[in-house]
Amino acid sequence: MNKAEQEFLKDLDKKLWSAADKLRNNLDAAVYKHVVLGLIFLKYVSDAFEERRQELREQFRDPDQDYYIPQDDMSDDEYKEFIEEELEVRDYYVAKNVFWVPPLARWEVLKENNKLAAGSEIELPEGETYEFKNVARLIDDANRAIEKENSNLKDILDKTYSQKQIPQEKLGELIDLFSDANFTAKEYNGEKLEMNSKDILGHVYEYFLGEFALAEGKKGGQYYTPKSIVKLMVQMLQPFKGRVYDPAMGSGGFFVQSEEFIEEYGGKIGQISVYGQESNPTTWRLAAMNMAIRGIDFDFGKQPADSFTNDQHPDLRADYVMANPPFNVSDWWNEKLADDPRWEYGTPPQGNANFAWLQHMLYHLSPNGSLALLLANGSMSSNTSGEGEIRKNLLENDLVECMVALPGQLFTNTQIPACIWFLTKNKTNGTKTPDGEGKGDRSGKVLFIDAREKGYMKDRVLRDFKEEEIKEIAQTYHDWQQDEEYEDIPGYCKSATLEEVQKNDYVLTPGRYVGAPETEDDGIPFPEKMEKLTARLKIQFEESETLETKIKENLAGLGYEL
Repeated sequence: MNKAEQEFLKDLDKKLWSAADKLRNNLDAAVYKHVVLGLIFLKYVSDAFEERRQELREQFRDPDQDYYIPQDDMSDDEYKEFIEEELEVRDYYVAKNVFWVPPLARWEVLKENNKLAAGSEIELPEGETYEFKNVARLIDDANRAIEKENSNLKDILDKTYSQKQIPQEKLGELIDLFSDANFTAKEYNGEKLEMNSKDILGHVYEYFLGEFALAEGKKGGQYYTPKSIVKLMVQMLQPFKGRVYDPAMGSGGFFVQSEEFIEEYGGKIGQISVYGQESNPTTWRLAAMNMAIRGIDFDFGKQPADSFTNDQHPDLRADYVMANPPFNVSDWWNEKLADDPRWEYGTPPQGNANFAWLQHMLYHLSPNGSLALLLANGSMSSNTSGEGEIRKNLLENDLVECMVALPGQLFTNTQIPACIWFLTKNKTNGTKTPDGEGKGDRSGKVLFIDAREKGYMKDRVLRDFKEEEIKEIAQTYHDWQQDEEYEDIPGYCKSATLEEVQKNDYVLTPGRYVGAPETEDDGIPFPEKMEKLTARLKIQFEESETLETKIKENLAGLGYEL
């Protein structure tokens, strides 16, 4: 995006969020999230439909277009009426992968009728009418109508607005808010914008997901991974072609970033197939709407389900697997998992799912596939309940490619330090990168990156990565993979052999390998430097002793003794 587009989106984000948040009152963020995001989706499908509708209206009247409709003997009114009837033919929309939006669900109906009195009638095309009861019921019925006409949205849209304790006037104000927002802007501050409504609404949807995650705190982090971490993992893994899978997908952030990555390299989103799984029903729906807004075809299974006990993609072998599952889950085990074929490198401990996630992902990886997994730091060194043996088996089978230690305070839901595991099933395959370069032979090697000093504090509690830091870390990994211009940097990165890892008892903490950063020689001889430091320490000890004496005297004056 150019600068004008970035500023436009930033301004739109803040304006919409500020206005929407004021309407929340005392409603819980977890409930309000679905109210707002559901309306954004309804706005999107209606806008996309109207955009196609306008396109058709112009093509019907253009003799140079395939869809041209000659006026012939029709009067102007008859011609206009015929075109309006033709605009209601469903096939014109489906042919362009545009959701068919029935009259009741079109945004104009919500916009024009959200303040009607109960019992009023809404006139629809072809003489149909709808009895208005309240705004919530109208939204529910609109979503039902969309699902009925679009089978790939079945059971995805929220049809429970009537059950939520939201004042009807607040719902009306939200509809007015999104009606007034300029999702089809073509310029900003005199600068031309190249974005369409789909791009803008998709961005707003993702922004609202992030803001709701912050508002919900710990609970919100269960469905939302900070964008910079997702971007780092995607930039390193480079999922540009084939099957992409996330078994703990939350709201689908990895798929969104994969789309942006592909577009950045001049490819098309159709080059990848998206597969995901999520156990939380409402989050599963959020992810499906997130994909639909962007026009990404997806397979999220028949239903929300647990990835361990009800695998929705048992036969899938993906080219890329990415996930940020909840850390250190203790209640994941089920007795029917005891002899599961996924535990090829050792049965995971029943009290911690970290290595269950890792092996589940490996099981679903194609012979030349690669994966990226966010885990708690303990996964790199723990030896409890067989975890150390699993880690050893992974290394002995040459599956571990890269380990990245992350800085603290990156997550809204936990302060547990985290790391990223990168694994691949074939370090010798010479697979291509998006720019056509071949990867080198990395057999028997593991790259360690210590990124704990990267990032900046975006506010008092959360850290974030800068764009250039993401590129730097990703480039380090790619240089090492391609055996180009890579070199170890003390305190930051180290290419270690399997023998070196064995000497460290298969512990994968990057700090053990990268060492300390080099310090500049200040030119002062060590004896002279030591003498100055010793003299300074002596003074500090004397000051401490004086302060201690004064404190004791003050306490004695108050009748207390140490």
